[in-house]
Amino acid sequence: MDFSAWLPLLEATDYTIAREVLLRGVATLYFVAFLGAFNQFPALLGERGLSPAPEFIERTSARNGPSLFRWRFTPYSDRLLRIVCLIGMALSLCVVVGIVQLGPAWTTIPVFLIMWWLYLSIVSIGQYYYGFGWESLLLEVGFIVAFLGTWDVAPPFLILLFLRWTVFRVEFGAGMIKMRGDTSWRDFTAMNYHHQTQPMPNLLSRWAHQKPQWWHKAETLGSHVIQLVFPWLLFFPQPIASIAACVIILSQLALVATGNYAWLNWLTILVAFSALSDSFLRSLVGGGWPGWGWEQVVAVLNGQVTTQSSAWLLLTAVAFLFLCALSWRPLLNLFSSRQRMNASFNRWHLVNAYGAFGSMTQVRRELIIEGTLSTDPSSETGWQAYEFKGKPGDVYRRAPQVAPYHLRLDWMMWFLALGSGEALWFRRLLDKIVDGDPAIRRLLGTDPFNGQPPVLIRVRVFEYRYATAQERRETGQWWWRKELGILVPPYGGQGAA
Repeated sequence: MDFSAWLPLLEATDYTIAREVLLRGVATLYFVAFLGAFNQFPALLGERGLSPAPEFIERTSARNGPSLFRWRFTPYSDRLLRIVCLIGMALSLCVVVGIVQLGPAWTTIPVFLIMWWLYLSIVSIGQYYYGFGWESLLLEVGFIVAFLGTWDVAPPFLILLFLRWTVFRVEFGAGMIKMRGDTSWRDFTAMNYHHQTQPMPNLLSRWAHQKPQWWHKAETLGSHVIQLVFPWLLFFPQPIASIAACVIILSQLALVATGNYAWLNWLTILVAFSALSDSFLRSLVGGGWPGWGWEQVVAVLNGQVTTQSSAWLLLTAVAFLFLCALSWRPLLNLFSSRQRMNASFNRWHLVNAYGAFGSMTQVRRELIIEGTLSTDPSSETGWQAYEFKGKPGDVYRRAPQVAPYHLRLDWMMWFLALGSGEALWFRRLLDKIVDGDPAIRRLLGTDPFNGQPPVLIRVRVFEYRYATAQERRETGQWWWRKELGILVPPYGGQGAA
C-alpha cells in the first residue's frame, strides 16, 4: 500500500487564515507575558523580591520544574531574567510582523520552542505568583503552534486537530468542574455573584452584575450549553466545526468584555480559530456557503492531489503522536469524579487539565493597606490607602481594563482576601512598603506619600459591593463598602515609637 498517496489528507489547505491568526496571536500573548515578567518578576521573585527565586532554586530541583536558571553557568539574577524577557519579546515580534513566516517550513519550530523554553524557565521558578492555569495554557499552545509551519507549506491538519483538543479541554473541563463543584452552578444562581466577586472586575462588570435575575440565569444556562455541548462539535465536519468555534469565540468575547482574566480568554479565542476554515470565513463576507469538507478527500481518492512536503507532514505527525501520548491522563481527568482543575501532569506543562470557578465566591472582601506619617497609632487622622493598579480600593474609582496584561500582585491580594495561599509574602510586602522599597512602589497604583516611607502601616478588611444606581447618583461612588475589622494592627517603620 502506498501510504504517501494519503499524505495530502494531512494538509489543511483551507486553514491558512487560521494559521496566521494562531501564529501572530500566540506570539503577541507571549510578548505580553514576557513584558509582564520584565516589569514584575524582579520585585516579586527577584534577588530582593517578596519570594526570592534564588532561595526557591536552592531548596528545589529540576524535577519540580526545569529552568535555565537552574543551570550552573546561568544562575538566576535579575539582569539575566530581564535579558531572557527581552529575547522572548524580540522573537515574539519577529512572528507578529511576519519575518519568521518568510522562512522554510521548519522555521517556526526553533522560534516558538525557544519562546516556550524561556517562558517555562520563568514559570518553573515563579512559585504561586505563576500558578495560574493560563500559564500552562500559554506554554502548551506555544509548543503546539511551533509545528504549524510557515507560508512555505500548507497548515498541517493533525496540529490543527490537536489545537481543537486543547480547546475541548479548556471548555469542557471548565464546564465539568462547574457541574461537579458549587451548587450555585446547578441551581443557576452562580452569575448572581460572579460579576461582583470575580478577581478583577472591569468597566462593564458592574453593568453586567446589575442585570435582572432572568438574565443571570440565562448566562449560567448559556455557559453550561457552550462549555458542555459545543466543544464536541469542533470535531465534526465543516461548516459545523466552524459554527461551534464561532459560538465559543463569542462566549469568550463576552468574558473579555466583563472581566480581566489575563490572557486566558484571548488565548482560548485564538486556539478556537483552529476550527475556522478559510471557506467559512469567506462565507461571512459574502463568499457563498461552504461545502461539507469532503472535496479534498474525494480528490485524494481519485489521485488528483499530491503533496510536496512529505517530510514536513511526517514530522508534524510525530509531534501529534507525541502529544497524544501525553493526553491519556488529562482525558481520564475530564471524566473523573475527582477532577483536577488547572493541573499539569508533567513538568513541561504540555497537555494540561484546565477549568475555572468550580467554587463561586458570593461575598467580596478586600484588604486595604494604609499608611500614615503620624507617630500616634491611636489617631484616625492622616491614614491614607495604597491603591493597586487593578483591584478595587478607592470606592470612587471605576474598575479598569488591564487584560491581557496580568497584574500578579493584584491577583494575589484577591486570593489572600479569600483566606487561601501562603501569607508570608504579604508580611514581606508590608515590610517593604514600610521601608519605602521603590520596586514594590512601582507595582502599586498610587503611593499616597510620593515615595516617603510611612511611619505606621496597617491593613483593614472591607466587604465590597457595587453601588446601586441610586447610590451612584447620590454619591458618585462605584463601590459601596463596610469595614469588617483590622487584619494587621498598626506597626512602625522609620520614626515609629
